[in-house]
Amino acid sequence: MLYIVGLGLGDEKDITIKGLEAIRRCGKVYMEAYTSLLSFGLSSHGLSSLEELYGKPVTVADRETVEEKADGILAEARSSDVAFLVVGDPFGATTHTDLVVRAKTLGIDVKVVHNASVMNAVGVCGLQLYRYGETISIPFFTETWKPDSFYEKIQKNRTLGLHTLCLLDIRVKEPSLESLCRGKKVYEPPRYMTINTAIEQLLEVESLQGQGVYNEDTHCVGLARLGSEDQMIVAGSMRQLQTVDFGAPLHCFVIVGDTHPLEEEMLEFYKLKGKTSEA
Repeated sequence: MLYIVGLGLGDEKDITIKGLEAIRRCGKVYMEAYTSLLSFGLSSHGLSSLEELYGKPVTVADRETVEEKADGILAEARSSDVAFLVVGDPFGATTHTDLVVRAKTLGIDVKVVHNASVMNAVGVCGLQLYRYGETISIPFFTETWKPDSFYEKIQKNRTLGLHTLCLLDIRVKEPSLESLCRGKKVYEPPRYMTINTAIEQLLEVESLQGQGVYNEDTHCVGLARLGSEDQMIVAGSMRQLQTVDFGAPLHCFVIVGDTHPLEEEMLEFYKLKGKTSEA
């Protein structure tokens, strides 16, 4: 049996009772560690907290392990119970869906234990979840690679008056281009996109596209460490949010569409100042 268990967003205590019971009955436990992170990251202290709660060791599974060496995980799940842990909800990333498809194709039983994710926890800022359009991802730009496919999606959302959730790039154990060219992988230090960088890149794309989809005065909401005790939420224009220090990762933000009176009332609580509580 392959158990795919959502861990929630904050720390080790966010796991559900059903998820904890599933982990404790498994012989092997893997933790996916590249699409998102719990508040304590991948520190030895953080992992020991998980292992102490679960009563067994946890093997960190990076992108290479999951995307290129998943056959080993699935082989173990053929003959024993294996847990695959995911920060947030199991279906928050395409990779996890692919793992389920591969397992079912091999005749392996799969059980999914859901949990909170950024996709629903973002509602804490006061913008109603049913008023969101397509979610976008913003990757780190390089000198030679500046993808802007998200621009059209933002445009469609704003035309419909819908909010846009922007998920920001996470680069953990990524090989450098230079090392790949040399045929020997050397990994870059971890990088986590900030709200400030995301807005800078968005404005760069707007300056190139010039269609007036958004500008420095467009209203947004920045969220950092969503679901943690020290979560931070700030509402304001893109220009204003660029001046805010949102602190440690992970960050995401919302480009605000048309708002209802109740949404506007909630946003007032977060204007120009960070909040670490829900209201």
